[in-house]
Amino acid sequence: MTGQPGRSAGGRWPPGVVIPDDDGWPVVLRAGALVLRPMYRGDDDAWTDLRARNREWLQPWEATSPPEAGLWRQTVPQMRRQQWQWARAGTSRNWVMAWDAGWPAQEAPVRRTRLIGSVTVAGITWGSLRCASVGYWIGQDWAGRGLTPLAVALAGDYCLSVLRLHRLQIDVRPENVRSLRVVAKLGLRSEGLKVRYLHIAGAWADHVAFAIDADEVNGSLVARALTGRGVPTGDAV
Repeated sequence: MTGQPGRSAGGRWPPGVVIPDDDGWPVVLRAGALVLRPMYRGDDDAWTDLRARNREWLQPWEATSPPEAGLWRQTVPQMRRQQWQWARAGTSRNWVMAWDAGWPAQEAPVRRTRLIGSVTVAGITWGSLRCASVGYWIGQDWAGRGLTPLAVALAGDYCLSVLRLHRLQIDVRPENVRSLRVVAKLGLRSEGLKVRYLHIAGAWADHVAFAIDADEVNGSLVARALTGRGVPTGDAV
């Protein structure tokens, strides 16, 4: 793995939140019925179905290959295997967002939880920078329930407190109102406009840069995401 030391995360999180003090892979994070877990072989069909049902919902914000990069395709099994390779190498963490409908009465085996979205921590850099970029999406049927900021907060607290990264950054299209609400709820600061930063939906698109570092987090990002509410339960959706 990375060889980077973890530190105890016990007792830091609100009730119903589980963030293991484990800097290896696989690792599972939980906030009530919301689970962040690795993608397994048995998820391939469910992933394909989730993406197909949300194609129009996600298309305006999807990264695309510019013409100069040529045509590039990757199967779902190839993507899953690559995610595991990168996670074990310490350069990314790729979680699916999943829903445990049995929680808290009984916790379902993580491999049987229902896929609803994704959170990715990519480009992890160690050394004197200790930084990474966070990306996320959720299926349309699950949007507007506060699950996306909570999922990003779980990943953020894990990265800052267990992996001991110093800085996390999120880049958002200025038109993406829902994603702007996520960074606002978690208290990330704006660092200005990145002109023609990523190739999105067939064109080079501007993004607004947001960031937070470990020195700015007073308590936890999960606590910010849960302000005024408890963790989601299986009967809440």
